[in-house]
Amino acid sequence: MADKSKNAPRVIANNKKAYHEYFVDEKYEAGIALFGTEVKSVRAGQVNLKDSYCSLKNGELFVLGMHISPYEKGNIFNREPRRDRKLLMHKREIMKLGGLVTQKGYTLVPLSMYFSGKNVKVEVGLCRGKKLYDKRDSDAERQANREMDRRMRDQSKYD
Repeated sequence: MADKSKNAPRVIANNKKAYHEYFVDEKYEAGIALFGTEVKSVRAGQVNLKDSYCSLKNGELFVLGMHISPYEKGNIFNREPRRDRKLLMHKREIMKLGGLVTQKGYTLVPLSMYFSGKNVKVEVGLCRGKKLYDKRDSDAERQANREMDRRMRDQSKYD
């Protein structure tokens, strides 16, 4: 039985739609400012990144549209599920990302949320949008790879 390291990241949620809609050029790690009941909901895995994106406001980076369900036992301490949440990054990184987004037409999209030790982290991707034919190409490539893997697996059964 393999030991799980305490420093190994434990994935909470992935944004599969982002990989379908965008080409991911670079990935960055950011902390996220959460309240106590939100952290408890995150630990329970009640997070949805599907329609979320990042935005710069006054030199700060925020994630918009991320849904964290209210904590079951949180009563008055629960916050709005889709409120804007601040991402924690170095000022240099935020300014670099802001320049790329405004000049080259990139988009910042949260790709995954995970625990790094006791801290909640968000993996933010610097993305370019895919056209419809790009989506078809990537779907066809994924289907071809799946078929090749299936054939190789079946072939190895009979050897």
